[in-house]
Amino acid sequence: MPYVYILRCRDNSYYVGSTKELERRLAEHQAGVGAEYTRHRLPVELAWALEMSRIDDAFALEKRIQGWSRAKREALIQGRMADLPGLSVSRYRRESG
Repeated sequence: MPYVYILRCRDNSYYVGSTKELERRLAEHQAGVGAEYTRHRLPVELAWALEMSRIDDAFALEKRIQGWSRAKREALIQGRMADLPGLSVSRYRRESG
């Protein structure tokens, strides 16, 4: 089954990805062959994952989450779904509103 996932890297940054085989992909990241970004930030740990029914949906959600702020990603990881809409407000609107 396809997954979208978030890794927490050694430098406390986040990496967002999608895959058809989560366990294999996590092993690749840990071995330093998963992605250029994670290769230089080992070790990594799985912070969040969601199983999806279609790989194209997982890829679309991956791209959406990649555009999110750190605060919004952390709310997702912590399961604070009610906080997600408020974290979607742009910085410009908060500062000028």
